[in-house]
Amino acid sequence: MRDDPSLLDVALGDGRFLIALTGIALVLSGGFAILQSVSGQLLPQDSHAIGMDSAALMRAANPRLLGFMFHDRVAYGGTLVSIGTGYLWLAAFPVQTRAAWAWWTLVSSGGIGFLAFLTYLGQGYLDSWHGVATLFLLPVFLLGLWRSRPAQLSLRVAWMESRQNDGVFGRWGRRLLSACAAGLILAGGTIAIFGMTTVFVPSDLRFIGLDVRALSHISHSLIPVISHDRAGFGGGLCSIGCLLLFMARCAPLTRSFVEVVAVMGIAGFGGAIGVHFAVGYLDFLHLLPAFLGLLLFLLANGLLWAGWRGRRTAETRHEGADSMATTRASGKQRG
Repeated sequence: MRDDPSLLDVALGDGRFLIALTGIALVLSGGFAILQSVSGQLLPQDSHAIGMDSAALMRAANPRLLGFMFHDRVAYGGTLVSIGTGYLWLAAFPVQTRAAWAWWTLVSSGGIGFLAFLTYLGQGYLDSWHGVATLFLLPVFLLGLWRSRPAQLSLRVAWMESRQNDGVFGRWGRRLLSACAAGLILAGGTIAIFGMTTVFVPSDLRFIGLDVRALSHISHSLIPVISHDRAGFGGGLCSIGCLLLFMARCAPLTRSFVEVVAVMGIAGFGGAIGVHFAVGYLDFLHLLPAFLGLLLFLLANGLLWAGWRGRRTAETRHEGADSMATTRASGKQRG
């Protein structure tokens, strides 16, 4: 009976709180990963697996090795903050209206994100904290999806949901954001594969100043620990790319949409690029794809903002014209 809900119905609501809770947890997890890296300390489980803490690891290798490990973790943390921010926006706006595209966005992006946990199988290192967090968040996220499901679940209909006329700027902003999203998916998949297999690219080893054999000699678990964050970062990029792809195609061009895209970009690109300058890893070819992606993202966000401003100005003028017409009509009637 609709007027006699159960305690469970009241607690779970329409699922938006559970989706938002997932987003908050991701933001906090990403922020913790960044702050922990800034502190210069390894996580307890990482130190236990490697057999030494950060100070001992620097003595056994060199400071650049620790900086390299932190650069992967900060980049990974940035992706978590970006994804969590996107989920919070989805829960606050399109999921509230049961938009089918928003539900499928969560399904696809969340599916990729949670499946990325399995990338640890590539090198065999299971981060216990990551495992516990995943076990906690997965049922929360799935319950949120179930409670927030729309009446129409067709993916084709969701993808083809109509939008208002965005103008030239808005249309090009969406196209460039879609291109950026596709690039993130491609880059993320590549990084995840490398993270699970060879782990390093040549510029990584040049920066560290040690080869794979020397790293394995320091600790047999060192490379698997590095692999975990690298593969996770790749999975996070794929999840962000999928999230932005749906948003670029289907989200209404509103102020909150432009703002959340900007915040996601600051978190993602800020973490992935900024940490390279912090640790001194400034190889040109290594950073070139990231800078190209950032440039494309900035152009897309700028065009989206211009498109929103243009549409907003047009609506204001239209409302003003309607008001004047109403005033004139009312004056004629009184006359």
